[in-house]
Amino acid sequence: MLRERRGTILNMIDIHARKPLRRHPVYTAAKAGLAALTLSLARDLAPEVRVNGISPGAILWPEAGEDPASRQQILDQICLGRTGEPSDIVQCALYLLTADYVTGQIIAVDGGRSIGW
Repeated sequence: MLRERRGTILNMIDIHARKPLRRHPVYTAAKAGLAALTLSLARDLAPEVRVNGISPGAILWPEAGEDPASRQQILDQICLGRTGEPSDIVQCALYLLTADYVTGQIIAVDGGRSIGW
């Protein structure tokens, strides 16, 4: 059906697919696997189906568990110096869903954190 309709697959990955999250090996491995699957499917399903991914960084804080010092340490690693908003993910998703010449890409929406930490 996806091929017939020239569909699009958009996977939500995580910046920790590339940089492991301490004490979360299963989560990290699952996201790394999803990143590899995204690239593999982009190649296998082209040209009828486009496959891309989004790797969010710090968008919303967990409701519990992060102390202020830990939050500041994360903020210090973000080039833009702040967390993102859910609308940042939506904007990226809209781009990837409508960009007809983009496939096999995983875009980090992380304020630049992945380039420097």
